[in-house]
Amino acid sequence: MNRRPISVLLLGALATFAEAQAIFTQEIPPGRKPAEYSLGPDSLPQEGVPKGKLEGPFLFKSQIITNTIRKYWLYVPAQYTPDKPACVLVFQDGQRATRPDGALRVPQVMENLIHKKEMPVTISIFITPGHRGDEYPADLEIRNPNNRAAEYDSLSDRYARFIVEEMLPEAGKKYNLTKDPEGRAIGGTSSGAICAFTVAWQRPDEFRKVISMIGSYTSIGYRPPRDDQPMIPGGDLYPTLIRKKTIKPIRIFLQDGSNDLDNDDGN
Repeated sequence: MNRRPISVLLLGALATFAEAQAIFTQEIPPGRKPAEYSLGPDSLPQEGVPKGKLEGPFLFKSQIITNTIRKYWLYVPAQYTPDKPACVLVFQDGQRATRPDGALRVPQVMENLIHKKEMPVTISIFITPGHRGDEYPADLEIRNPNNRAAEYDSLSDRYARFIVEEMLPEAGKKYNLTKDPEGRAIGGTSSGAICAFTVAWQRPDEFRKVISMIGSYTSIGYRPPRDDQPMIPGGDLYPTLIRKKTIKPIRIFLQDGSNDLDNDDGN
């Protein structure tokens, strides 16, 4: 991609998400009112902008993250043509990111930015966390499926493998997606943000751009050693890993705010 990074363009249009944190998580700390959240113009429908299409939700059962079922959506811009590989954006917590009346409205932002040629033609894959079992509950709506923490807050490569080996090929059955890691971005909020970073950290050969908003780089995934099981690290280990490991070719948009959570898992 020769234009500005997907991550910077998209996040600029989404405004300051930390101010909407309480609304997004459905959890308001005691004594605090939800912050006022004002949408920018790129988050709203604009006259004369060709409409893309949001396909789904589709159900998917993973062979890598076994005993789970999840939903996913595909956003395809009006400018897409199958003769040219499209860039790719993978976004976690797809049940919230796609809401037309929500705080993120990612498909709408993409629609406006692609039209203005401030973002390359990009197909987005919006994915929910997995729900354990054979059926995705009909009453979950925008709430979290029960396997979210196990998938999003883990530092292992299992979720990266799920994206690279299952979801990209699944979307690629219907659409021509770029295989260039410079043309692929992955993003999310809260635990979805650390999840996005972990995918790029594990597989920079597949993803080079990360969108991280109010990311949970904390000890949510930590489990102490017990019996014959070793300690499982949490995201609070990342500062050490990043300093110790060889520099990786990842560009990341990090967004946070003074109203972010501070609890037993970290800040």
